[in-house]
Amino acid sequence: MIIILILFISFFIGFPIAFSLGLVSLGQIAVDGYPLLVVIQRMFTGVDSIALTAIPLFILSGGLMLKGGMSDRIVNFADLLIGHFPSGLAMVSILACMFFAAITGSAIAATAAIGGIMIPIMVEKGYDKEFCAPLLATGGSIGPIIPPSIPLLIYGVMANVSVAKLFIGGFIPGILMGLALMVYSYFVGKKRNYIGRTERAPLKDILIAAKDALLALVMPIIIIGGIMSGYFSPTESATVATFYALIVGMFIYRELKLSDLPAILLDAAKATGQVLLVVGFASLFTWVLTVNNVPQSVGAFLGNNINSKIVLLLVINIILLIAGTFIDTTSAVVIFTPLFLPLCQAFGIDLVHFGLVMVVNLTIGMCTPPLGVCLFVSGSIAKVSLKDQMRDLVPQLVVLIFILLLITYIPDIVLILPNMFIN
Repeated sequence: MIIILILFISFFIGFPIAFSLGLVSLGQIAVDGYPLLVVIQRMFTGVDSIALTAIPLFILSGGLMLKGGMSDRIVNFADLLIGHFPSGLAMVSILACMFFAAITGSAIAATAAIGGIMIPIMVEKGYDKEFCAPLLATGGSIGPIIPPSIPLLIYGVMANVSVAKLFIGGFIPGILMGLALMVYSYFVGKKRNYIGRTERAPLKDILIAAKDALLALVMPIIIIGGIMSGYFSPTESATVATFYALIVGMFIYRELKLSDLPAILLDAAKATGQVLLVVGFASLFTWVLTVNNVPQSVGAFLGNNINSKIVLLLVINIILLIAGTFIDTTSAVVIFTPLFLPLCQAFGIDLVHFGLVMVVNLTIGMCTPPLGVCLFVSGSIAKVSLKDQMRDLVPQLVVLIFILLLITYIPDIVLILPNMFIN
């Protein structure tokens, strides 16, 4: 347990997460007297997975889609579809985040891309920027839930769980999160007189916008449909997504230029390096925990003090919600999966269900103070401080936590689609 305590102290003082994992592991290996060759072996083993090759491809496809003009078309379609409701622009923002999540699977990308477009428009139309900034942060947090999802991919590899089931299981939770935020925005808009479009868009305009955005909107259907039908694996789907984004952005929308590719490739390489470095060091850390019987000790402690699945899930939710406010989603997945997996198996909790519970918890942390990264992204766009966002942020977090509890205690919300389509 001292290992975990030292690790969290290093997090809180601002030491990079990957290096915190590495140094704590290295120190414990030296104390235990194991050869340093173990460090290289365990790090290589951690990243030596064909499933993890999807990470750079999904990151690359997201960059291509963003630069290829898909976000603008999605926002325009969403505006014409529901922009006439009270708080219409806020609802458009959430719907656009949901569409964009199904393209990139990244909370930060969704917050930055949709927030960069919508926040200035909303403020110009009379929306309070203190409302806009947290709304785009919480809306962006849907990104890692609706497939494709890098955190779910990593969890699937670590827990030896079907990535296809995890991806499909994320649809209903992600949609529920988006709809709940839209309902909240509707009532806030009526109370504060946030006016949407002056009138409903003509059906002709909606159909034209839908046609223009069609290639962006059908991409998730192609990917998930291919996985569900067995035509390609989740890893192969990332390749399909990359080529699809390249062809659509460069040859159909014609907004992606050859000169844009070096920067997009470099950004994807940097992001991939960061993720895989965390995964490699986390694999080493997990091995150190295992040989020191830490998971068994944690399991025994909780097992001796908790005799109910309901209480166990509540305790895990609280731990993950707190951890998510300090640790990024990917790092938290690789740290907590080996700790909680034996407990979930002992209490008969479905591992696909638990994977979604874990990732929803941690993505909520991305828009929770003090270190919620999505809050800082949206706050910088809106030019509003974290303190000023708190009034509207708190009820939005309450809405998301309510959906989290539904997902936690009604497993069929997650499992109905995977069980229906995948044996």
